[in-house]
Amino acid sequence: MSDSAVRRRADALRNAGSVLEAAAAVFVTSGVEAPIREIAARAGVGTATIYRHYPTRADLILAVYRLQVESLSEAGPALLVSEPGPHQALTRWIDRFVDFVVTKQGLASVLQSGESCYDPLHDYFLEHLVPVCTRLLEEAANAGEIVAGQDANELMRAVGSICAGANVAEGVRYDVRHLVRLLINGLRP
Repeated sequence: MSDSAVRRRADALRNAGSVLEAAAAVFVTSGVEAPIREIAARAGVGTATIYRHYPTRADLILAVYRLQVESLSEAGPALLVSEPGPHQALTRWIDRFVDFVVTKQGLASVLQSGESCYDPLHDYFLEHLVPVCTRLLEEAANAGEIVAGQDANELMRAVGSICAGANVAEGVRYDVRHLVRLLINGLRP
């Protein structure tokens, strides 16, 4: 492969990454139906670059979702190494999970649209994140920092429900992070 081909390939990978980061940010502020030109401007690329990598809006949404699930999945083991204890690692991971869930609220209508291309996302989410949360819970329980026997799927559903409440509580003080911390601290013996 020539040097110019290697440089083009590196540029293409960099562009794809910046497109996904830009799309994720735009989806949070403007929703998943935001104009592609808004995503392109934020990524510093042309709209043709986006369409070259992600021919349909669904392709782009799927790629953003998968990238964020993978990032969250990788964060769990890293936090077990970097945090002072497993409960702290669990707390930090749940903070990231809250960010993930809150930014996905705009995707709810798309994910429930009935389009078959989105059907595998729920299983993808469960396959990647439930084992990570399970490990964090087990490590914290083994260290005596939480009550043993906690169910990761149940905990993640509870956090998701708390996050969903933020959208319906207009005019009412509703601090998602405070409520989730109460939940996590409630796992302690």
